Amino acid sequence: MEVGSSKLDAQSITGLQDLGIDKLKTADCPLKTACPSAAFAEAGTLNIEDCTKMLNEKLKHHNIILASGSPRRQQFFKDLGLDFEIRLKPVHEEYPPRLTHFEISDYLAQLKALPFKKELKPNDILITSDTIVWLKKKALGKPRDAKEAFEIIKSLSNATHEVITSVCFTTPTYEKTVNAVTKVTFKDFSDDEINYYIRTCKPYDKAGAYGIQEWIGHIGVTKIEGSYFNVMGLPTHLVYETLNDMVKII
Repeated sequence: MEVGSSKLDAQSITGLQDLGIDKLKTADCPLKTACPSAAFAEAGTLNIEDCTKMLNEKLKHHNIILASGSPRRQQFFKDLGLDFEIRLKPVHEEYPPRLTHFEISDYLAQLKALPFKKELKPNDILITSDTIVWLKKKALGKPRDAKEAFEIIKSLSNATHEVITSVCFTTPTYEKTVNAVTKVTFKDFSDDEINYYIRTCKPYDKAGAYGIQEWIGHIGVTKIEGSYFNVMGLPTHLVYETLNDMVKII
């Protein structure tokens, strides 16, 4: 399986084979592609339909609520075969300056759950999440405009950064937050490449001003360590594992 000109090694697809996922969804952007299922053909993977049925059976008395307007996260939940509903509430995403690294995304994921807590029913499981890009001890969020998007991508050019996604699972009596960290290395982008990507893909809703599944990921990623899906906005393997663990204790 390849991203741009670089191959994802076994570590890069940690969690994918366990889930049996054989394709990636791509956004409306130039060079739409899907990752080939051949990477898993000989891996002896689990049957995703059987796994989904098992998890849905365990969750049949619970109501999964995804509090995210992200089309990518919503699609991930559909791809996992989970029954869920979407609820949205506005949240001012601000964090204390003393926080660093995964503490920031953990805090924001938990913050997004606060407006829902009083209305949760005993069988509800609320899922909130947040993604940041971490470079040189600084969190990079979503760009406000093309100028800021250019500056962010330029700072990521010819460097390695970390993508951190935290997911918070909340019930009326229980809360658990998990996170995943993925290291991504980009080639040295030309100004023309950066401007082309911003003009065609408009990455204003993405932390770090890019989507790895889009054109810039195809031509720019030279190395990735960790979960690919985490970079897209959700560590799907952790969602699956955590829901399986939660049904044993709630």
